[in-house]
Amino acid sequence: MSAGLSIVAFVLGAGVSLATSWLLVTRLERVGGRLGFSEAVLGMVAALAADAPEVTASVTALSHHQQTVGAGVVIGSNVFNLAALLGLGALVAGHIGLHRRVVLLGGAIAVVISGICLLAVAGVLSPAVALAASLAVLVSYVALLAAHRSILRRLHVPRRWSSWLRLAIAEEEIELEVAIHPRRGTGRDVVAAVGALVVVVAASVAMERGASSLGHRYGIAQIVVGGLILAAVTSLPNAVAAVYLARRGRGAAALSTALNSNTINVVAGLLIPSTVIGLVRPSASGYVITGWYLGLTVMTLGLAYAGRGLRRVSGSVILGAYVVFVAVLLAIS
Repeated sequence: MSAGLSIVAFVLGAGVSLATSWLLVTRLERVGGRLGFSEAVLGMVAALAADAPEVTASVTALSHHQQTVGAGVVIGSNVFNLAALLGLGALVAGHIGLHRRVVLLGGAIAVVISGICLLAVAGVLSPAVALAASLAVLVSYVALLAAHRSILRRLHVPRRWSSWLRLAIAEEEIELEVAIHPRRGTGRDVVAAVGALVVVVAASVAMERGASSLGHRYGIAQIVVGGLILAAVTSLPNAVAAVYLARRGRGAAALSTALNSNTINVVAGLLIPSTVIGLVRPSASGYVITGWYLGLTVMTLGLAYAGRGLRRVSGSVILGAYVVFVAVLLAIS
């Protein structure tokens, strides 16, 4: 692929993919609303749709045996999400108020998934084992969000824990109910969602191929192409949405967007294709990018819990950590 064609593929693919992902998100929310999904489950659906560009870019890279680019897109996107969705959101809004129960519930899932991701990239867990563990956590979490009352009764969870979980889910849904308010979907929304998904996938493939071709031509390391360039570009829709929610005071919705997006990225964009295609061998850049993802997740959640939310100082610390991450990745690549 020539340099000119690569640039056109990257720019056009990125623009079409990011623009169409908004259509995909809204139509899937409407379909989910018609099916009676709760606000928390709708948040997961929205995160899945918004993650289509990075998941597609990762799968495309992995299918072309560019494991470093594929892993970099997913894990780099997760680091960028924490910085842009929560760090930048707090800096712009001044304050993202969060309930401590929401931070603990969503944060526990996020830390477990990021820990599994690190073990997989380090070669401690095979992709298949990591996928099975992640799916067990994710499916249990979604089931709890969808039908927590009946599930808690069936499992005979102690009343104190049951009450705490109900409150945590209720507090998150109060925020999401305002942030996510789709009208009931129709058959047209289903058709539009399918069409948008096809366009997003095709455009994201073109974007990834263009970026990888340019990186190869100009000697840019694969981890930089995936972990910094593609990761940032594919995460922009989530970043814009989270800053918008933060400015409106919808703190839990912004947190949910970031954490759910990161979880889905790992499962759908990295572990599922890696189980079939294989994962990159352990390397210094792999340890850095995955370790930073886990560390920044823990740090962000710790700041959010301690301050009952994130303020400008916390946002600046998170953004500063991302700047250091970029510098370190460039230095070792």
